[in-house]
Amino acid sequence: MSISFMVGPHRVRFAGKTDIGLVRAHNEDSLLIPREMALAVVSDGMGGHAAGDVASRITVETIDQHYRDTARSGPNTWPFKLPSLEIEKQRMSVAIQLANSNIFETAAADGSKKGMGCTVDAIYFNQGRFFIGHVGDSRVYRIREGRIQMLTEDHSLLNDYLRMKELSGDEGVHFPQKNVVVRALGLADQVHVDVIFDAFKVGDVFLLCSDGLSGMLDDRILLEIITARDSLDTSCNELIKAANDAGGNDNITAILCRIEKP
Repeated sequence: MSISFMVGPHRVRFAGKTDIGLVRAHNEDSLLIPREMALAVVSDGMGGHAAGDVASRITVETIDQHYRDTARSGPNTWPFKLPSLEIEKQRMSVAIQLANSNIFETAAADGSKKGMGCTVDAIYFNQGRFFIGHVGDSRVYRIREGRIQMLTEDHSLLNDYLRMKELSGDEGVHFPQKNVVVRALGLADQVHVDVIFDAFKVGDVFLLCSDGLSGMLDDRILLEIITARDSLDTSCNELIKAANDAGGNDNITAILCRIEKP
C-alpha cells in the first residue's frame, strides 16, 4: 500500500516491494519505505558474502535512525555554519558512513559474519530537492516527461572496464565478472559515498532498485512498466513479475517515488 508525505508544497508518494526471485535460497535485500519522513532506502546484501541479509538490514535501520535523530536535533555541523544544501548532503553521507561502520564493527565482533557487505541507495526529499546517497551497483532512475535516466553510476568491475573503453557494450553482456562490486558497505572501516542532488518537478518518478531488477530488465522495459499504470503499488508488482519472468536470477527489490500536486 502506497504512502505519501508532504514536502513543502508537494506530495511525495512511495511504494515498494521485495521478492526472493527464482534462484536464491533466501532474500538478502532490505528496503525502507518511509515511516516519519520522505526517506526511502534499498540495500542489496552481497551475494557470496557471509550474512548479506544482516548487512542490508543494518544499513536500512542505521540510515532510518540517523535521519530520525537529526530531524529532532538537527545535523551536527559544529564548528561550521553550513548552508542548508551542504547540511543535507552531509546528512546523507554521514548516515551511510555510519551504516558502513556498524556493519564493519559487527563483522569484526562475530567471526561468522566476517566479510559481509551490501550496496545502498537512499533518497530523501526536502526543500524542493532530492538527495541520493549511493554505494555499489544498486541503482536510482528518474522518469521525467516520458524519458528514463539512470542517476547513479555502478561501482562495479564491469562499469570500470566500460568506462576505460576496455570493453564494448556487447562484450559487457557476456563479461564473466559483471556482478563483481568494487565499492560496497562493510568491506573496510571507511567508504566513499556518492551524493547526488537536484531539484524535483511535479510528475517526476524515481525508481530505486537492486540489480536483481536492473540486471534482468533494460531501461525501455522499466519505462514501459512504470508509465503504464497510475498505481505505484501495481507498477512495483509488475516490475517484480517481469524480472521473475525474465529468469529471476537474484533477489529483486523496487521502490517507486512520485512527485505529485498536494
